[in-house]
Parts: sequence; C-alpha cells; structure tokens
Amino acid sequence: MTRQTCLGIVVFVAMSLSIAGMLQAAQTATADAAAAAKASPELVGALSKEIGATPEQAAGAAGALFGVAKSRLNANDFSQIATAVPGMDSLLKASPTGGTTGALSQLGGAAGGLAGAGSAFSKLGLSPDMVSKAVPILTSYVTKSGGSKVGSLLAGALK
Repeated sequence: MTRQTCLGIVVFVAMSLSIAGMLQAAQTATADAAAAAKASPELVGALSKEIGATPEQAAGAAGALFGVAKSRLNANDFSQIATAVPGMDSLLKASPTGGTTGALSQLGGAAGGLAGAGSAFSKLGLSPDMVSKAVPILTSYVTKSGGSKVGSLLAGALK
C-alpha cells in the first residue's frame, strides 16, 4: 500500500467516526427534547404556540432560559422554580447547552445570559428575537404553578 492510500484510509475512518458521533449526539438531543416536551406538556405547549415552534424546539428554548436562571440564582431559589416546573431536569437537558450553564455564565452581565439564550435559540432553529416572547410565558407559568414569589424570582433572573 502506498503512503497516500494509507493516509486516505485513515482520513476516511476518522471522518466516519466523527460523523457517527455527530449523528448520535443529534439523536440524543432530539430524544432529550421529546422527553422534555412530554414531561412538561402544558408549559411546552404554551411556549410552542407563542413562539411558533415545534414542541422539541420549545422544550429546548425553555431549557435554555431556565439554564440562564439557574446560573443567576442561588441553589435554594432555583430549587423553588424547579419544584414549580414538572420535568425541569429534562427541560435543562433539552437545551442546546445540555443543561450546563457554564458557557452562559461566562458571558457575564445581565445581557450576557440572555444573549447566550439567543444563541441557544439560533441552534434550535429559532430567531433569537423569540427570547423576549418566551420569557413572559415561562414567568406566567411559574407564577401560576409556584406562586407570585417564585414567579418573581424567575422574572428577576431573566431581566
């Protein structure tokens, strides 16, 4: 075998493994979003209707925004919000950030987290402008399910 042939085989195998990994990640993300939509159907349905998204996109969008709130609140305050939202863990996993808030937190500042959410919305195939439509839906839902104090916690975290 020539050196070029060996190199070509190595590149082909590496590309095949990379593509397989990306497909598996996409399947996992879709499964996470579908699970989140089923875990919190009332919230995901309302958000989907308001922003004109599929349930999977709405679940990812909610997860991105809850991820911002989680990064800005102390654990006790966020746990009050999580208690008011069925399937919070699934929603966080449905976010393109995968429930990790480190990237959002590193942006810093009040606009930083919401800019990170806008980036997550883009990855979901949604306009970043939809963040401003999604926040009141989440806040309203949390207020109804957890009370005005918990709704205010979320509203404050997403300003």
